[in-house]
Amino acid sequence: MEERKKNLAPKAKKALKERPKADSGDDSGPLGGADLGAADLGAIKGAQTGPDGLVRCPWALADPLSRAYHDARWGRPCHDDGELFKTLVLEGMQAGLSWSLILKKESEILSAFEGLDPKKVAAFGAEKVDELMKNPGIIRNRLKINAAITNAKLFLALAQEKGSFSDHVWSFVESKPIVNNFREMAELPATTEISDRISRDLKKRGFKFIGSTIIYSFMQAMGLVNDHLVDCAFRFPEGQG
Repeated sequence: MEERKKNLAPKAKKALKERPKADSGDDSGPLGGADLGAADLGAIKGAQTGPDGLVRCPWALADPLSRAYHDARWGRPCHDDGELFKTLVLEGMQAGLSWSLILKKESEILSAFEGLDPKKVAAFGAEKVDELMKNPGIIRNRLKINAAITNAKLFLALAQEKGSFSDHVWSFVESKPIVNNFREMAELPATTEISDRISRDLKKRGFKFIGSTIIYSFMQAMGLVNDHLVDCAFRFPEGQG
């Protein structure tokens, strides 16, 4: 399935800038621990060789957490409703922040939000929200916390209506991952017509923090679209492709 990409170059640059950022002392990657958001985009074109000799998408070399996430999770097709909800919330939490920060806080977020189990999150009340707002280990944004609770309720309702949230969201890509053939980061879009449609659908249902950019990032993470660069060693996990 092919899609028409919209305003490709500017949005791709924004997407790269929002990718994981390294700690100032990290020199584990070939870019010397440089913050990819501040790096010269002209110098970061294609896949890069990591410290272990494997070729990866350049954003994955920002820090060890980003490498681990890229290698084991990003872009692998997921049909598990629990994982889909968790990722949808985390992507929403990232809005205005870096994914690197979310990865660093992920374990604390999962602990504070009871594993991001949608049934448990849907039951959170005002007292729980106040408790979360006092937790320095998470993203203390009341709007995002309340959005997670609202989305949990709507997620469960949608799953009941459609059989599963997975069935519904995967139907937008005809239940098969879109495999792109990008060689450089500048080619990656931040949104597509499909992410626009998913975003509109969820907004109509009342979901929050699910703009098209967030949804496209969610699609990349959950493998609805494969945006690993062509030369990336992790483009197709064993047994896929």
